[in-house]
Amino acid sequence: MPEVIINGPDGRLEGRFMPGHDDHAPGALVLHPLPELGGTMNNKVVYALYQSFVARGFATLRFNFRGVGRSQGAFDRGEGELSDAASALDWLQQTQSNAPYFWVGGFSFGAWIGMQLLMRRPEVSGFLSVAPPANTFDFSFLAPCPASGLMLQGAADHLVPPDSVRKLVDKLSTQRGIVIQHTLIPGADHFFSEHVSPMISAVDEYLDSRLPPEYARPPAS
Repeated sequence: MPEVIINGPDGRLEGRFMPGHDDHAPGALVLHPLPELGGTMNNKVVYALYQSFVARGFATLRFNFRGVGRSQGAFDRGEGELSDAASALDWLQQTQSNAPYFWVGGFSFGAWIGMQLLMRRPEVSGFLSVAPPANTFDFSFLAPCPASGLMLQGAADHLVPPDSVRKLVDKLSTQRGIVIQHTLIPGADHFFSEHVSPMISAVDEYLDSRLPPEYARPPAS
């Protein structure tokens, strides 16, 4: 899990990168939750998403937004963080130049940033949005949503009411050719405090349904 330094729009960005199984492996970028509430690339949900892509042989990158850890700059309420994510995806594309496609995953604030990145980058063909904050952040930019994906949250999420995400999913699901799966993890709160394992099992089940067999997660030993 080598440490990498990416040239971001406001200085260096600290990241962790695992190369793919080969030069033609797809790529995945994973984004962390709100920095103002202590979100970092080492968040347990972010790390679990990262490891799921790594286990499948993806070239996988997670990084700290500006002002977090060793990343330079200061929190910019989303605009700067979206630029950070775009720079990170640029770096990933340059590193894995033969990748046929890319995925983006994000948790909470990172899910909101990831969906904005999805709108701007046609090379991103799928997404994982974990606990997307549909009640507090504006997702109206998804008009239309350019790719199918998974929106997953805890059924006992006390910060993002499941109904708010369901309404967003219902709106996006009216688009022809786009399928948004909405999965609830029973008993889980916003942070999946005791439910990371069932959360990542749901993610793995979804990825297995979307990805070619060669990128299936290997069975547990």
